[in-house]
Amino acid sequence: MSSRHFVDRVGRGFTLFCLALVFLLTITVIYVFVSKGLAIFFINGISPAEFIFSSRWWPGRPVEEGGPLVGAGAFITGSLLVSMPAVAVSAPLGIMVAVFIVEIAPEWGRQVLQSAVDMLAAIPAVVYGYVGLVWLVPLIDRHLGGGGLSLLAGFLVLSVMILPTIISVSTAGLRVLPLELKHASYALGSTRWQTIRMVLLPAARSSLVTAVVLGMARAFGEALAVQMVIGNTREWPTSILSPVTTLTSVITMDMGMSVTGTAWNNALWTMGLLLLLMSLGHILVIRLVMRKEAVR
Repeated sequence: MSSRHFVDRVGRGFTLFCLALVFLLTITVIYVFVSKGLAIFFINGISPAEFIFSSRWWPGRPVEEGGPLVGAGAFITGSLLVSMPAVAVSAPLGIMVAVFIVEIAPEWGRQVLQSAVDMLAAIPAVVYGYVGLVWLVPLIDRHLGGGGLSLLAGFLVLSVMILPTIISVSTAGLRVLPLELKHASYALGSTRWQTIRMVLLPAARSSLVTAVVLGMARAFGEALAVQMVIGNTREWPTSILSPVTTLTSVITMDMGMSVTGTAWNNALWTMGLLLLLMSLGHILVIRLVMRKEAVR
């Protein structure tokens, strides 16, 4: 066997090994989350409706007093209320910044803005949380009241955190559009804004949707920065200034205090399974959008 064929076989074997390793890790993670996440229903006897819709959280309640209460409704609501407004604010802002970078800014401006976006993406989550805690929370308390630690502080911090993801993916999607689209639009007498609004943005729709969905996935999965500014009160929020708790916050705060195999610990695994299902849902949306665009 020649040395070239030997190197080819080694390379092919190594890539297959890496593929098998990633596949095995993925299956293992899904198996662990599904097996542990469903234990709260099949072992501890908690109904899915009670877990999802109830807000009564007393996982350590003795059996003599009625057993543990593990309603995660307030946490699920908190995750949605913090994440969705953040996406609603950041999606149009991020897409417009991407349009400016690709279509309007001069070359030196593109480099400066792209470097700024990359820097925002590289900042650790704890820094965002610290800045929010030191600057944003007192600002909200001083001007709006409510103590500052609130739903409002959480979604504002998240809005900034997911911006780099939306900008980067949107910028990449706009840059790969064929130049013929723009030239044809200008040839028909369209202005720059008409070309952007009626030609470029529709053509990059799949990339823009992917950017928003990835931003949404990051918003749902963020734990530390949000936990530092939302107050972590385990009740239904009553206003935008109310303290709130998210699924990720409860998992990070309670996992170290719960005992493996208890209803408390199993409920935390179930919350992790919910987050995993949300991530899989985001991936499914991206696949469906890309397939729909490919059919067109």
